[in-house]
Amino acid sequence: MKNIGYKIILLFICIAVLCLATYSVAFADTVSPHFETSAKSAVVMERSSGRILFSKNEDARLPIASTTKIVTALTVLKNCDLNAVVEIPAEACGIEGSSIYLRSGEHLTVKELLYGLMLRSGNDAATALALHVGGSVERFADMMNNLAAELGLQNCHFANPHGLHDDQHYCSANDLAVLTREALNNKDFCEIVSTKTVRISNEGYEYDRVLVNKNKLLSNYDCADGVKTGYTKKAGRCFVGSATRNEMQVIVVVLNCGPMFEETAAMLNEAFEKYTLKTVVPLNKQCGSIEDNGVKRYFICPERIQYPLTDKEVAATQVVLDKEIRIIRVFVNKVVVREIELQEM
Repeated sequence: MKNIGYKIILLFICIAVLCLATYSVAFADTVSPHFETSAKSAVVMERSSGRILFSKNEDARLPIASTTKIVTALTVLKNCDLNAVVEIPAEACGIEGSSIYLRSGEHLTVKELLYGLMLRSGNDAATALALHVGGSVERFADMMNNLAAELGLQNCHFANPHGLHDDQHYCSANDLAVLTREALNNKDFCEIVSTKTVRISNEGYEYDRVLVNKNKLLSNYDCADGVKTGYTKKAGRCFVGSATRNEMQVIVVVLNCGPMFEETAAMLNEAFEKYTLKTVVPLNKQCGSIEDNGVKRYFICPERIQYPLTDKEVAATQVVLDKEIRIIRVFVNKVVVREIELQEM
């Protein structure tokens, strides 16, 4: 009887342990986002905050093929009038790889060339823009590198505007996500990369060039709004995709990823399912006051602070107001994620 009693107790203990283990796994799945990718390197980022929701080998320096053109487009937009007319130089014609078949001497606007660059990945459009803006491919590449340096990036270097292979041309998934985030702050860039089909001029012919975007996510994923595909033998299939839902825009970078559209869509689904963009501090919220020579001075937060959070996360704020420091800090998981200087009312 005593042995039977021990066996019964042992059985109950085993059942309890098994139940606890099952509960722990289920609970973990509800708390921690579960991103997966076969990509050699990847990053999932929320655009407005820059929060990294997922990363894999994010700082590895890799070839990025035509996703380079995100940086090309941003460099052009920061340095050139969209309506400027470009006479296509002979040096821009017949570039290997993807092309919109430019002809020497024809005329297109910068915006038309940007459509050719971002929708059809035209290496000839990239070269024409580089020569127009930088005077030479080398000088334009310097401008691309200067832009990256201004953003504090250290794991990228650009040797050309199109992404054809060069041993000195590389970028990390993290740096490419940061560059894309910067580009998506530009409304003209957003308009171009979210366009599915467009007509541009075709000087000397009775019909226009019709450009269809290579980004299949725009047609196959609800709320997709960008940004760029890429492929070379060295880089493999590369993609930067974005989508916006409930005011939250998510950027996904995958480098050397065979099923790049499918895995990007899966990671976007995971991000939208597990994270919500929440307002932590409303616009112009009064955050406190100080007394200065008998006069009370009130301070507000000059912008709305939003941050992507899981349903298990809580954001906290701390206001520091004295004669020298007037800031509000936002904490998530006890880590400062934003710090903004307050303005006097």
